[in-house]
Amino acid sequence: MTKTKKSEFRPDDFVVYPAHGVGKIMSIEEQEVAGFKLELFVISFEKDKMTLRVPTNKAAEAGLRPLANADTVAHAMKTLKGKAKVKKAMWSRRAQEYEQKINSGDLIAIAEVVRDLHRADDQREQSYSERQLYEAALERLTREYAAVSGRDERAAGKEIEDVLVGRAA
Repeated sequence: MTKTKKSEFRPDDFVVYPAHGVGKIMSIEEQEVAGFKLELFVISFEKDKMTLRVPTNKAAEAGLRPLANADTVAHAMKTLKGKAKVKKAMWSRRAQEYEQKINSGDLIAIAEVVRDLHRADDQREQSYSERQLYEAALERLTREYAAVSGRDERAAGKEIEDVLVGRAA
């Protein structure tokens, strides 16, 4: 039995897993599960104190992807500068859409959620669920932006905040 193309991921690579955001591949290991040998990526999400094992042959199906390239990050930052687009649909429907965008792992979609849910100090209060979705999206965006740009998360967060505040002015 021959192996198909060797995986594009290697230990120490940063990757994005849609449901959890940025993680780091710690190793690629073989495990026997129900009598079958499986090759697995061992991915650490340090901030969440979580380790995930993803079969290498199911990685693409699971949505595992490399960090965004500089163009995608620039597009995401440009998206943040845009005007918030708030649909008139009921909040439960919008919340579901925001949740799907966050869990898609798509950096542009996540930036849209951050843009649409960001509130300047002089705007109305956010509900608890709005705040939770905003913070989840902001954290995902910040982690990937920090990993791509080589900055620490605090510096990346400050830059994103500056863009958001700057657009309101």
